[in-house]
Amino acid sequence: MTPASFPDMWPPARPGDPGERPARRVDDARADATGTDRDDHLFAAAGTAAAVLDGAGTVVALTPAAEELLGRRSADVCGRPVRELLADASGWEALVARWRGGRAPDATDAPDATDAPDATDLPDATDPPDEGGAAPTGRREPGAPDPPAGWEGRVTLRHGSGHDLDVGFGVLPLDEGRGEGAARFLVVGAPADALVRWRQDRALTRELFLQGRVGLALFDAGLRLLRTNSHLLPYTGVPVDMGGRRLADFLRAEDAEAIEAQLGDVLRTGNPLIGFSTAVRTLADPRAGRELSFSAFRLLEPDGRAMGVATVFTDVTDHQRARGRLELLYRATEALSGSLSVMRTVEDLAGVLAPTLGDCAAVDLAETVLTGGEPPADGRHALVLLRMAVAGAEAGAPRTGTAHAEPIDDPEGRGPGAPAGNSHGVLVTGLGRDAPAPPGGAPEWIAAAPGAHSAMAAPLRARGIMFGRLLVWRTGHRPTLDLDDLALLEEIASRAALAVDNARRYTKERRTAVGLQRSLLPPATCERPALEAAGAYLPADADSGVGGDWFDVIPLSSARVALVVGDVAGHGLHATAMMGRLRSAVRALADLDLEPEELLAHLDDLVLQVAAEAESEEPGNGDTGIPLPGGPAGATCLYAVYDPVARQCVMASAGHPPPAVVAPDGTVDWIDLSPGPPLGVGGWPFEAAERDLEPGSVLALYTDGLIERGEGDIDEGMRDLADRLTRAEVLERPLRHARHDIVADLPPGRLKDDVTLLLARTREVPAGSTATWLLDADPAVVADARHLVLEQLTRWDLDELGFTTELIASELVTNAIRYAGGPVRLRLLRTDALTCEVSDPSNTQPRMRRARTSEEGGRGLYLVAQLSRRWGSRYTREGKTVWSEQSLPLVLAGHTP
Repeated sequence: MTPASFPDMWPPARPGDPGERPARRVDDARADATGTDRDDHLFAAAGTAAAVLDGAGTVVALTPAAEELLGRRSADVCGRPVRELLADASGWEALVARWRGGRAPDATDAPDATDAPDATDLPDATDPPDEGGAAPTGRREPGAPDPPAGWEGRVTLRHGSGHDLDVGFGVLPLDEGRGEGAARFLVVGAPADALVRWRQDRALTRELFLQGRVGLALFDAGLRLLRTNSHLLPYTGVPVDMGGRRLADFLRAEDAEAIEAQLGDVLRTGNPLIGFSTAVRTLADPRAGRELSFSAFRLLEPDGRAMGVATVFTDVTDHQRARGRLELLYRATEALSGSLSVMRTVEDLAGVLAPTLGDCAAVDLAETVLTGGEPPADGRHALVLLRMAVAGAEAGAPRTGTAHAEPIDDPEGRGPGAPAGNSHGVLVTGLGRDAPAPPGGAPEWIAAAPGAHSAMAAPLRARGIMFGRLLVWRTGHRPTLDLDDLALLEEIASRAALAVDNARRYTKERRTAVGLQRSLLPPATCERPALEAAGAYLPADADSGVGGDWFDVIPLSSARVALVVGDVAGHGLHATAMMGRLRSAVRALADLDLEPEELLAHLDDLVLQVAAEAESEEPGNGDTGIPLPGGPAGATCLYAVYDPVARQCVMASAGHPPPAVVAPDGTVDWIDLSPGPPLGVGGWPFEAAERDLEPGSVLALYTDGLIERGEGDIDEGMRDLADRLTRAEVLERPLRHARHDIVADLPPGRLKDDVTLLLARTREVPAGSTATWLLDADPAVVADARHLVLEQLTRWDLDELGFTTELIASELVTNAIRYAGGPVRLRLLRTDALTCEVSDPSNTQPRMRRARTSEEGGRGLYLVAQLSRRWGSRYTREGKTVWSEQSLPLVLAGHTP
């Protein structure tokens, strides 16, 4: 056999070789990983060289790869003993001896003289030992183990250039010929480091297919399975032999499509897939799916064509579920902390639970929780639960508003018949259309969601009190709820119970604060003969809903009306309490019918007294000594009195911005008012301003929160208010609608101060609804006064009030003439009531007293009080006025001039 007769089985890629093929999609990193950049056709193996030896160990033939490995030409080697190629020729005998002993020889072992054979040729494995028991050339001693059919080892060769070369080799006996000199051997070899890499590649491939926790699958170009490790998808419904199958043959269609779409992209583009997670559910058991993480890369043929795709995958179901539970717990906690509204809290929570934890979720709350109350903590009363939130519900699913009565107890069991109001959660599985009915005594909530195959409930319990429960159902092909899901629901329920309890407490406190605020403010709208009024209030502290601003509309005598707007420094409940004290004081002072500037002076004195009392109080009884916001000092107030008969408004200000007036022609201007200092300063007089108002004019009183801007430009805020008054069309529209448009048009962002707005559209009392007479200070005119009153009531069709009005006028005129002198002015005023006024020049306040039985006089004011709806007196610049009001007859009670 000549050297040319041996094919180049493992040719190296030599530079300049005409047969060299350019690398395809191979970068430096890939070359480093494989340790070679030679052609990778089917029989290339890390530059392996081959040689043929005869039985005497003489080289018969070399492949070109062997020539390159040895650095010698075939003509220089063939016909020479192979030992001459070794760096240490004596090592050849050791190799042969070890082969005879059945050991894999290694030239690195130190040679032993006892191991030296009688001959140095290679033996024939078929030769029997000779008769003398010696081991002749090509023969084995009796009892010696059979030498292996082939053997391998390492040896150091001498390269043609003179340096040593470590080579791994293998010897394969050939069946050609028999006998000494005729036996031949095929010797293959390669650099030792190349063989190490080759062994590593083989070990890596072998172990990958033997892994139990890492899956490996090879797909062809048509995405059919070629080979998998034995642990691929050990789930129900996976066939044992998957060779040639598509994923859709045993996986759900949507799952198979998702995986094949990713693998097809890898096959088409060559871009590797890293960490693609998806659900894997079999056709046989679609509910018990697993979550797998896939990584894939493309495999190429030697000519560069796509061979297929290799996929490595791991089961990350437990990891994903644990991560999903943590994410759900975080989202639930975030939803629970997003609001202090009970309804908003449970609605957000239900939206988190479904569809994440279940396909349908519901939240039941105790009825008393919604109003801020605390449910009973014992079992003496059944707990009435209302379904307040439902998420993921379909037709026939549980609806909000349904009521259920649950006993309050604390059983230890967790069976399906246990009420959801205990201290533990309840898990029920095996439901569904084909499943048996729930056990006897099972609560109604189990079957509340049609199509559910599993359900669970957990109580909302905090501080030993049951506030409600969480309910979750799963339907369709989702996995059945398990104890891990129940533990998660119980953890969420424990946090939700605290959130609901906090929201309930906040609801109770806010209802109390808002109730206090509303009790201290008048109705938002009111109708008076003098005007139509509408107010709006926006607290800066939207959470508590209370503050220190207020407005008021106070009816005065003779159809007059007082308009009040005030602002207490600070926010919150303390400011509200102080506001209530000031409002009560204003009403009390207004009942005295004082002039605006005089009323503010009295109010200023009151604030000084309250402030002094607050400063003198010692800490104690729970007081920390820290000053609380909302003190009286620094409060502002605007007090205005409108007279519909004179069509005149008189007002005074204590540090308050001036009101705006919208005239009937639509122009907006500001009343020229000189404000005094804020309340509590003391020592400064207040100045009143008068303004005639046409009927139909709109007066706008407000607090500084409506006109303040971030940079403190009050003028800009007042201009903006004038524009908003115009846009709101306060002259044409009802004031109750216009007020909302004005405050709703505020700049975006949280209010820095409370906002209060009071709009008043003025009216007039026509001249035909008043009658005035000037009387002399003569007792004889009393009879004339009675006659004049009767005639006027007849003209007004108020004859029913003739007797009482005649008597009231007679008593008031008599007292004025007797105690004050003259002249005396008598006036009748018809609005929604009949008012009789008598004015005199005296400043003496009339006083009603209890007359003794023997006295003939002293009963005049008593008769007036008995015949009137209300009566009183007020000081004027010329003296005083005593007035009396009577209700109109029912047929005329709705009459407004």
